[in-house]
Amino acid sequence: MKEFISKYDKSIALIWGLLTIAFIVTAMTSETFLSWVFERHQNQISWFIRPVFLIPFCFFAFKRSWSGISITIFCLFTSMCWFDKPETISEQVKMFLQFEKDWLNAQWEYKRWLLVLTVPVSFIVLGLAFWKRSLLMGLSVVVLMATGKIVWSIYNAGEAGKAILIPAIIGLILCVILIYYGFKRLEKNKN
Repeated sequence: MKEFISKYDKSIALIWGLLTIAFIVTAMTSETFLSWVFERHQNQISWFIRPVFLIPFCFFAFKRSWSGISITIFCLFTSMCWFDKPETISEQVKMFLQFEKDWLNAQWEYKRWLLVLTVPVSFIVLGLAFWKRSLLMGLSVVVLMATGKIVWSIYNAGEAGKAILIPAIIGLILCVILIYYGFKRLEKNKN
């Protein structure tokens, strides 16, 4: 199996990359699908698990596995709708997700495009850091990604943006600890 994955690594990555793009395009072009996704994203379990996908992303970048990176990105994007809509939803969560949904549906001028481009650029830099085996650069990018999401959310959504504080901070702490531990272990096993 390992040989198969190694042999077809880039082909597998391409398939999962196309599935990720299909998911994003469908969400951005279908109001019904986007509403369905955001209903499920009200379940805060998805808020807590999404940052955790940075751990396998970093692992696969370290292992230089295009397919692992691509599958992880697909899981990261789709995880927002893996869970049922919760029975009770805090008003702050509702307001923040409505803000995000409205933001996505608003007019897309160049500033919005530039801001959205920070997401793939962040993942490219993060992947490159671990591909090149730079723990310091990788952890710095993880901290910047989390900080950027927190600042953007509070600055743009105000009080509702504070809904992401606890999941983002817990996710950041968990990611930093596990990525650090995993990196040191991989480095030790490599020698």
